[in-house]
Amino acid sequence: MLVNHSLASGEGGTAGGLLSAPSLPWQTAPRDRPAGDTERLAEEYGPVFTLHFGFQKVVVLTGYEVVREALVNYTEEFVDRPSIPIFDQIQNGNGVFFSIGELWRTTRRFTVSSMRNLGMGKQMMEGKVFEELHFLIEMIKSFKGEPFSLRSFNIAPINITFLMLFGDRFDYKDPTFLTLLRLIDEVMILLGSPYLNYFNFYPFLGFLFKTHKILLEKIEDVRAIIRQYMKASREDINENSVRSYTDALIFKQHEEKNKKDSIFHDENLIASILDLVMAGTETTATTLQWAILLMMKYPEIQKKVQEEIGRTIKVGTWATYEDRKNMPFTNAVLHEVQRFITLLPHVPRCTAVDTHFRGYFLPKGIIVIPSLTSVLLDKTQWETPHQFNPNHFLDAEGNFVKREAFLPFSTGRRNCIGESLAKMELFVFFVGLLQTFTFQPQPGVSESDLDLTVPQTTFTLRPRPQATCAILRE
Repeated sequence: MLVNHSLASGEGGTAGGLLSAPSLPWQTAPRDRPAGDTERLAEEYGPVFTLHFGFQKVVVLTGYEVVREALVNYTEEFVDRPSIPIFDQIQNGNGVFFSIGELWRTTRRFTVSSMRNLGMGKQMMEGKVFEELHFLIEMIKSFKGEPFSLRSFNIAPINITFLMLFGDRFDYKDPTFLTLLRLIDEVMILLGSPYLNYFNFYPFLGFLFKTHKILLEKIEDVRAIIRQYMKASREDINENSVRSYTDALIFKQHEEKNKKDSIFHDENLIASILDLVMAGTETTATTLQWAILLMMKYPEIQKKVQEEIGRTIKVGTWATYEDRKNMPFTNAVLHEVQRFITLLPHVPRCTAVDTHFRGYFLPKGIIVIPSLTSVLLDKTQWETPHQFNPNHFLDAEGNFVKREAFLPFSTGRRNCIGESLAKMELFVFFVGLLQTFTFQPQPGVSESDLDLTVPQTTFTLRPRPQATCAILRE
């Protein structure tokens, strides 16, 4: 990967050098390094520089000021997604995440509206989260204090997403639920494979690689399940019984069946549901894993959270999302978890038109990486960027402080659709779990042994597979 002397054909430019390892530009360096490649290059060449990945030129934007300026002040210029071979094959330009133009605008607008109608971020959905919390706690109790995998926490937030998408929660032993969990896990791991990176850089050599073929087979298995739900929804079309995102899509398709060039065709419906099955489950579920791991790693922080819960939440009741306003330390801890883990660090954009940005000319279609990692670890914005430190979100009196550089959900036109639901889920699950249990390393493992340093690089940055013990609190 080369750092180019010229930013693009036109004005401005940066210096040159070499980067190691053929990793995707939207993946990040392991956390055991004090600074990743992007951070080091920004220090040497400035906040805007160009890389070459295979035959592709990529412009990288780093630091809060530059990334926010691009995504907020130049929102239309940087609104598109680039062509990435594996996602082209998976979605063929459809869906919510990697589509562009009018198809993206209409699909996103419909998705946001549908999720709101289904109660995303509202009290009715919070009630469903409380129900899921009960099932999660009963499952954890069944281990009776014995070690179990951190990945076990995934099932609750994933079930909330499935409730929104398909209309019902799954029993944790349901065969379809277990199949979807397995497929999501396998797809996310394959998306982080270096062999898939080679395919994305050199797709014409695809016949030499098999990872992308295995991935496409797994995706087709997920699509088969989605088609079953779409078929069931079609058999019971009724405007008054739209219980899920799938129902909403099918009803809209039925409404526009005689409309020429409707974007609500089967391929876009399947792609949109698939986007939310993958991105909508992995992100919140993985964040909850990290939150529990960090409480194990820092038991003094876990204890302070539990003390605040005890002072604020009446015995026998659950904390509501509204209670966060009276729980500044807990709120700060959850924000710091999301900042520290840089879960989805570098999601690519591309310029929708020829663009002049900070003295540089960026031609239409050039790939642009607004580095969220560089924002969440920006040393001009955070006092101790590489440390887990809830004080980043607290003032001297212990009051919660909003920070403008807290952008784990991105910002601008392409910000996360499920942000309000994710925030509410994380708070309710996290507080409910710490209200009920104290989480400790398994016997023979100390807090210092717990590994935060080298995340498992999948589509997101997952914690390494580790176990926890949940000790029931009095």
